[in-house]
Amino acid sequence: MRWFVAITPLAGAMAFPLVVPLVMTRVGIGAGVLVALVLSSFWFIAMLKTSEMPH
Repeated sequence: MRWFVAITPLAGAMAFPLVVPLVMTRVGIGAGVLVALVLSSFWFIAMLKTSEMPH
């Protein structure tokens, strides 16, 4: 689980700028905006789930 916590910010920061423009050019702007919304929501939820807060 520790590797997932470590890779979550990096994976989202790398995937977002690669996936969204590809979808926009191949499918369309509307689909790109939808992918950006879904991807950023999943990334935000994953970051919240894996955050290590002090007690």
